[in-house]
Amino acid sequence: MRKIVIAGNWKMHKTQAESLEFLHGFLKQLDETPDDREIVLCVPFTALGALSKNLHGSRVRLGAQNVHWEASGAYTGEISGAMLTEFGVRYVVVGHSERRQFFGETDETVNLRLKAAQNHGLIPILCVGESKQQRDAGETESLIVGQLQADLEGVDQSQLVIAYEPIWAIGTGDTCETLEANRITALIRSQLKNPDVPIQYGGSVKPDNIDEIMAQPDIDGALVGGASLTPDSFARIVNYQ
Repeated sequence: MRKIVIAGNWKMHKTQAESLEFLHGFLKQLDETPDDREIVLCVPFTALGALSKNLHGSRVRLGAQNVHWEASGAYTGEISGAMLTEFGVRYVVVGHSERRQFFGETDETVNLRLKAAQNHGLIPILCVGESKQQRDAGETESLIVGQLQADLEGVDQSQLVIAYEPIWAIGTGDTCETLEANRITALIRSQLKNPDVPIQYGGSVKPDNIDEIMAQPDIDGALVGGASLTPDSFARIVNYQ
């Protein structure tokens, strides 16, 4: 049985005070959210402590945006699995295109981070997707299959979420056509040993397109960027019809 996972990725947004203000407006809108939807907030490291205390007893799971492959060491600016689990973190984003593009993330380091996350009991959300240049060159399928083969080597697919995020649609307002997004998520599923891995779509997900996105048979959720930053917007996405 495939689980539905709706995750908000706040990226580098919100102080602790702003995070708590968000919760005040968000949690009260979840009273009628169906129980089969897993709701995750992937927040900056500085907000983990405050949210951990204030999400206790709620149905929202706490997520982080990165994890290092070593348990400790001389890795300035990184964070370990033990540091995350101490805050009750359950999910962690791994291999986001912004990490690959701006911070030198490779399929090799993504693989190491995935395995480290699982070794600490975290469920990684693996991001894969193509650039506009790669799509225009007809390389979408081969690129994604290659990413999956490299990233998932030795990874436990029973504790995994995958997000298809076409890079050209992230933060651009240019959402991938829903039938095409469904086609690529089906391609991803065909490459997996476990057909029940939840596969999300991410890339300019908004309140006005979430219903159509979630109506697709191979899409099991969404990884939401900008639209997860305001309580009403993200609540509408979580409560899709």
